[in-house]
Order: sequence, then structure tokens, then C-alpha cells
Amino acid sequence: ADQRPSIYKVIEQKYKGDYDKFIDDMYDNSIFANSENFEKFIKKPTVKAIDNDLALQYCQSKYELFEQIVSQLKDMDKELALLHKTYIRGLGDMKLPVPSYPDANFTIRLTYGNVKPYDPKDGVHYNYYTTTKGILEKENPEDREFVVPAKLKELIEKKDYGRYALPNGDMPVCFLSTNDITGGNSGSPVLNENGELIGCAFDGNWESLSGDINFDNNLQRCINLDIRYVLFILEKLGNCGHLINEMTIVE
Repeated sequence: ADQRPSIYKVIEQKYKGDYDKFIDDMYDNSIFANSENFEKFIKKPTVKAIDNDLALQYCQSKYELFEQIVSQLKDMDKELALLHKTYIRGLGDMKLPVPSYPDANFTIRLTYGNVKPYDPKDGVHYNYYTTTKGILEKENPEDREFVVPAKLKELIEKKDYGRYALPNGDMPVCFLSTNDITGGNSGSPVLNENGELIGCAFDGNWESLSGDINFDNNLQRCINLDIRYVLFILEKLGNCGHLINEMTIVE
């Protein structure tokens, strides 16, 4: 109990440990809970009102404890930083004469590869790209990660993809490549041999989880968002034609 944020004492003393009552009070009365409360405060602002605000008390108590814990870790972090330098130099020496590129955690790096499907096990083949058919197949209104907006669903059902569809009429969404990917790479641009943006890297397949130890070109894949899908969303769903007009699009 003595290691918890100070807001717990407020809940125990003022609300007799009733967390639901505290949450309801905070969301009903905090300056930050809604525009009505905020406007009321702005008309007659006082330091007392801010100090007594439950949301602010909650936030401050959390950060006070966070800063206290961080300060306790400083000495250990310094020791770890020195050891990390030794570890990285050892990795580099171990791999010589092959050079090692940085691991993307707060560093700049460049990897290369090819667009390529893969076969993880006997009788199982994964194509190198997916289409909007998969969006409708995975649709689940009960799961927020798989909710398909009505307008997007209408565009897919009508195959209203504009100039971004494949020759057969399908709309590409993602594609696989043999690029290496690790934490910190998500959102990185994917370029073709001409330096043209063809997608954004954002994930790795299941078999790539061991990539920090050993890279397997036969099984590990980087999952990339196809730039054609990005442009389709901007133009057709987002009505951002003005952005499209600013770009040089190679077809």
C-alpha cells in the first residue's frame, strides 16, 4: 500500500475505498471531463478549483510516483549503458568481416529485400499480397479492431477503387517482403529500386519473431501496407483529393 500513488489515500479517506464512486465523481465534476465543465471553469478560474480537481490529482499522483521510481533507476541505467556499449562492440567483432547495421532502436538504418510469398509448413502457402476481400472476411462489428466503416464497405462492395486497383479489379492492401523488421521500424517507408515509395512497413509474420537472433530468408517476412491502398483511402474514403494532387504518382 505504501508504494501506490497518493490518490489511493484520497479514495480511501474521502470515498471510503469506493472506487466506482470516485470514478463517477471525477467524470461528472472534473474540469477536464467535458466541455461544459471546462467552459464553466474558464468563466471563473481559480487555483483552488484546479488543486481540488480529481482528474488533476489523479494525474499528478501518478507522475509523482513515476518520477520517484525513475530517479531510483538512474544509477542502474548508467551501469547498463556502459555494459550495453561493450555488448554491442562484442556483437560487431563477432560478426566480422560482415558489417552490422544498427538495430533501429533510436537509430537510422536501411534494409533491403524482395517481395516474396512463403510456405511455412507442408501444404500451406501464403501469397505475397492481400486484398480488400480480406477486410470483409474479417469484419466483426463486435470487435473494434475489425469494424469496417459503412463508407469503406460500400466502396469495397462496389469495387470503387479508382486508378489504384490491380488489372483484375482487386484492390491490394498489404504485401510481404524479405526485409528485416524489428521494434521501432513500424511506419518506415518501403522503396523500390527506383527510390519510389511503394508502401509502409508495420509488422512481421509469426516466423519473424526470432529475427533478432537469426534471420531466415525462407520464412521471415516483413508485412507492408501497399501505397496504393493508402492513396485509395486518402482519395475515396477521406476525400483528400487536394493531397493527391500535390503528389507525383507513378503508375
